[in-house]
Amino acid sequence: MINTIKISAAAALVATVAFGAATLPAKADSVELGMLQCVVEGGAGFIFGSSKDLACEYTPANAEASSEAYFGVINKFGIDIGFTGTTVIAWAVLAPTTDFEYQPGSLAGNYRGVSAEASAVAGAGVNLLVGGSDETFSLQPLSVQAQEGVNIAVGIAEIELRSTAN
Repeated sequence: MINTIKISAAAALVATVAFGAATLPAKADSVELGMLQCVVEGGAGFIFGSSKDLACEYTPANAEASSEAYFGVINKFGIDIGFTGTTVIAWAVLAPTTDFEYQPGSLAGNYRGVSAEASAVAGAGVNLLVGGSDETFSLQPLSVQAQEGVNIAVGIAEIELRSTAN
């Protein structure tokens, strides 16, 4: 059973990376603005999807700027079987050009892409998302994700991210 989960997770990772390479602009065309770290509530997958609340903190690459709080929900559509505890996901936030001027609260918006994860007590996942205000931002193709539980999930992911400042 555990080997099956590991093989499925590896296949999902390869598919996610392949899809991401085809859909995102090259990093050379963009500039890294900072890091977005989200804590996702635990819960059960419902075979064809899940919906979980999240709380995030954006830390700008510019040390002089202050961090910002965001909240929202992550929805997954596809195979999502099992149960996870609290999950932590971190992304590098990219903007389209070097002359882009970031404004507080700008990360609020909807992000869509693909997601794959697997856990057998401890686990990991990848998420590839693009969106935000006017589809301006991309959350670095492969997020770093750590979670606990027993699950496997592969499918389409959507994050609705809102600023606490608004």
